[in-house]
Amino acid sequence: MEILLWLLPSVVVTCAAMAWVGWVGRERPERERSEADLERLARAVMRPIPEEHRRTRPRERSTGVAQRREVRRRDEQPRRSA
Repeated sequence: MEILLWLLPSVVVTCAAMAWVGWVGRERPERERSEADLERLARAVMRPIPEEHRRTRPRERSTGVAQRREVRRRDEQPRRSA
């Protein structure tokens, strides 16, 4: 039985973690929102997005392969392999 004492800390920590997650994830009662809160939320949702936060070009689809973008100068000739 003494040989299993090394399992005790991990069992205690696992049980404590399960109890903590159960407590944190519990269902809480719905909070009553005042008319002022709902009006403030509606104004925030309906506010237009500033131009600097909008995307200017569509996002390129990822191929899953990392590639560096090459920036070529106008006077530089393209590289050609032999």
